[in-house]
Amino acid sequence: MFLDSTMVNVALPRIGRELPSSVFGVLEGQSYVYNAYLLTLSALLVLAGALTDYFGRRRMFVIGLAGFLVTSLLCGVAPSMELLIAFRVLQGAAGALLVPGSLALLTATFTGEAEGRAFGVWAGASLAPTILGPFVGGVLVDTLSWRAAFLINVPLCVIALWAALTFVRESRDDTATGSFDWLGAGVVALSVGGLSFGTIYSQQREWRDPLGIVVLALGAFATVALPFLMLLRRDPLIPPSLFRSRNFTVTNISTLLIYGAIYVVGYFFTLFVQSTVGFSAAASGLASIPQGIFVVLLSSRFGALAGRHGPRRLMALGPAVMCLGLLWYVRVPPNTTPWLFAFDDTRTYLPPLSYAIDLLPGSLLYGLGLAMMVAPLTTALMTSVPVHSAGVASAVNNAISRVGPQLAGALIFVAITASFYAGLAARVPSVDVNDPYIRRTISPLNVERSASPTPEDVARIGAEREASTDAFHLAMLIAAALLAAGAVTNAVGIVDDVAKKAAAPQG
Repeated sequence: MFLDSTMVNVALPRIGRELPSSVFGVLEGQSYVYNAYLLTLSALLVLAGALTDYFGRRRMFVIGLAGFLVTSLLCGVAPSMELLIAFRVLQGAAGALLVPGSLALLTATFTGEAEGRAFGVWAGASLAPTILGPFVGGVLVDTLSWRAAFLINVPLCVIALWAALTFVRESRDDTATGSFDWLGAGVVALSVGGLSFGTIYSQQREWRDPLGIVVLALGAFATVALPFLMLLRRDPLIPPSLFRSRNFTVTNISTLLIYGAIYVVGYFFTLFVQSTVGFSAAASGLASIPQGIFVVLLSSRFGALAGRHGPRRLMALGPAVMCLGLLWYVRVPPNTTPWLFAFDDTRTYLPPLSYAIDLLPGSLLYGLGLAMMVAPLTTALMTSVPVHSAGVASAVNNAISRVGPQLAGALIFVAITASFYAGLAARVPSVDVNDPYIRRTISPLNVERSASPTPEDVARIGAEREASTDAFHLAMLIAAALLAAGAVTNAVGIVDDVAKKAAAPQG
């Protein structure tokens, strides 16, 4: 699941160029391929977490793996952009069963420092694709096809199914005696799905289509109504008692901020280095490796430290270091080049500058901060709730970590789009940036390609590149602000009381 996300991110530029569509523009199609998966994943996470606690964590995990296998195969053979987006919706529904189940199984097995170390190993394993995924995906895309980024999931899911059925024991919430709260599940899906879809759709239509506003309003209404419904239900899907834990509440607030920034970096960094700078898919994967090195090497160590001494300091320091990494990206000039990496042969006329100076230091700082933050955040979350609510607690946090990115992405999408077209109009007054055709063919971070450019082409493409770089700088500044807010939230709000499971009310 995590490997799929990073490989698909690398494949997006090729998908946008090669997969036919009668409805979507290039950037719009790329966005929907990426966000359709996140949409259903987000909308169904809380339902999936409650199902894992209620019906059995291993059982639902296995069902999710089987569904992910089938939908990955469908994505890999999709003949059009529209069908690929539809299959990504189904893939997200299957993926929703995987994350809360895995964390709940760990919570039911480990305690204390061992639990913190286990969460660190989980974080390292789940974020290892930030190293392997972009590079492996890039090689597959460059040498085979973008379809391989989906089809590689099939053998991996088969192996995971065998391991889950062979080695994982079943566990569930033994205190559950009432009926399952299907009404609550529907309201949660409407809340998260409405906010996510309304945001994505509205940003693609530049907030001019009333459908997106209506869906967004329905999601907001469901969000406001949800806590009142949970208080009235006899067996609520989300026990209100979870939010009596200070660490649970603060962790979810900081997750909203921090994962909004992580989404922005993961999505816009890859598009920038491929479609603006000119990296090949494999080269963009290599460029992302430094961001994940520290996560794989140090997550278990930071997790153990959080389990032993408390997560507060690391949860505050980590986002602050990540923020410094993004501020380094803001100094990237418009003539950056891959340096040691493979260069896209259709862009060789663009002027060079050192990758080691302009991108590598920021990637190292960002990766170090990410390693400091992820395992302690998971430790703070999962030690703040009773074991029997581990699945739904994990699902709530994961849903927030997806909704935050959608909302942050929408705001940043609007900002960088305005920045790009304003910058392009200022540099090339002859281009009508309000022309719908221009908007479909020239978009932020997607610089035009030309194997034999004329002097006019070079001037226009140079202007597109400069405007895209300015838009990238703006995205990184906003993401840095979100990380700074998350760091302050954790420093002020988190309490280092993790020697045992938090005494959250059992109900």
